[in-house]
Amino acid sequence: MPQLSRVLLPRRVLVLGGTAEGRELAAALHAAGIAVVSSLAGRVTAPRLPPGEIRIGGFGGPDGLARYLREHRITAVADATHPFAAAMTASAVAACAQAGVPLVVLRRPGWTEQPGDDWLRVPSLAEAARAVTGRVFLTVGRQGLAPFADRPDCWFLIRSVDPPAPPLPAHHRILLSRGPFTLPAERDLLREHRIGTLVTKDSGGALTAAKLGAARELGIAVVMVDRPPPPAAPLASTTAGALRWIDDLP
Repeated sequence: MPQLSRVLLPRRVLVLGGTAEGRELAAALHAAGIAVVSSLAGRVTAPRLPPGEIRIGGFGGPDGLARYLREHRITAVADATHPFAAAMTASAVAACAQAGVPLVVLRRPGWTEQPGDDWLRVPSLAEAARAVTGRVFLTVGRQGLAPFADRPDCWFLIRSVDPPAPPLPAHHRILLSRGPFTLPAERDLLREHRIGTLVTKDSGGALTAAKLGAARELGIAVVMVDRPPPPAAPLASTTAGALRWIDDLP
């Protein structure tokens, strides 16, 4: 676990979480004796909770978040939300500027193509939906399925943590599962369902990366949805980097 070199200011940190990095950061801050509040969107049933105070639900946009920062005397914010949570990140940037609270954005690195991969990078889920054919393994989260509902010519294996809501593709099977996933299990899953194309967002991280290795071994094409542009804020690619940023605050 990364450690802070000193226990000084800030004394109260808001972690916008919901990711493994957010949990790790909250745990490190808590272990260092710094008051930490982890904010979760509340979209996942039975989320994994870090130590410290937990807040679940939205803030009501940038103004609501700025008000929360002032009322709860937050002295720093770490945005450790999902790399595709662009609206939340934009809200955090605006709110912190309004409230005068320093912000660091913690984003794990994206995945990179390896020898033997067959990737098609696309800028959006809509483009991904236009690119697929045949039998498709869809791992884009339960809120990203609507563009694929217009592809009745394809069959989809849809994996998500919680049951997805309509609209859904006409021909599909839903697999409820939460990572981490192993390479042998992912390989078996792709073979069992005769998958020809894997669709995923460039989330990065090790928890769900095994599907990419399995696709590489089996010669399966991957449609990779690119991340939104990075925000105009200090960026850290690791929990240790975010901790250093917090440690360096005056």
